[in-house]
Amino acid sequence: MSGLVDGLFTPFVEFSFMRRALVACLALGLGCGPVGVLLTLRRMSLMGDALSHAVLPGAAIGFLLGGFSLPAMSLGGFAAGLAVALLAGLVTRFTGQREDASFAAFYLISLALGVLIVSTHGSSVDLLHVLFGTILAVDDASLLLVASIASLSLLTLALIYRPLIVECFDPGFLQAVQGRGTVYHLAFLILVVLNLVAGFQALGTLMAVGLMMLPAAAARFWAQEVWSMAATATVIAVLSGYLGLLWSYHYDLPSGPAIILTAGLIYLLSLGLGRRDGLLVRFLPRPHLQS
Repeated sequence: MSGLVDGLFTPFVEFSFMRRALVACLALGLGCGPVGVLLTLRRMSLMGDALSHAVLPGAAIGFLLGGFSLPAMSLGGFAAGLAVALLAGLVTRFTGQREDASFAAFYLISLALGVLIVSTHGSSVDLLHVLFGTILAVDDASLLLVASIASLSLLTLALIYRPLIVECFDPGFLQAVQGRGTVYHLAFLILVVLNLVAGFQALGTLMAVGLMMLPAAAARFWAQEVWSMAATATVIAVLSGYLGLLWSYHYDLPSGPAIILTAGLIYLLSLGLGRRDGLLVRFLPRPHLQS
């Protein structure tokens, strides 16, 4: 028993880089959990994936100008992600193309451009760092950025929670009553981009959206109300970070993929065992129906 306890806690007690990585996962979970739930409720899950790749060219330009400079890459990633979100919205407004299609087009262009910039002006190690992140190398400045974005996200969601929920289920009603549905939609997209920029610092562009969407998808099988789904998604995200860091430490695995695969495993378990519409509940005979 003592060996099991040591295995669960010793890495975080002995190594400061493991503690910083765990705190980063906690902050990412607090910010990404509620945002991911709202993305799924608004049927924008794939748009979140598109925005995570849209961050890449801006971060690559920041890397080109300042190397692995946190302010340069963060500012560039935020600008690129927001630009793609606005361009996709404009294309949808002024043409007949659906928003998901325009997001897909711009994210493919952004992903290819970002990879091209990093590949031609850096090494393969730099490209892997940008695409998959290095959460074990998170420093104090990165922690401050991630924690600040998580705090801003929670505060903003608390202020615009009700109109966001109304827009999830009846956007026409909100537009008719207040006429500011577009403002709330834009504010929400900004929060998505900010949290993806925070995730990018730790997990890279290809992994950042995983900690946002997988816990949110898993939470659906355990909770019903929006607030409880957001809380459940946050717990799952933090637990995924903790367990993923343990796997990566004990079995010498890449930390980012280990965290996302842990979140994926929790999703699969939730899909099978979840008390709300999980496969086990759906297909097992119910006693009260047999009497």
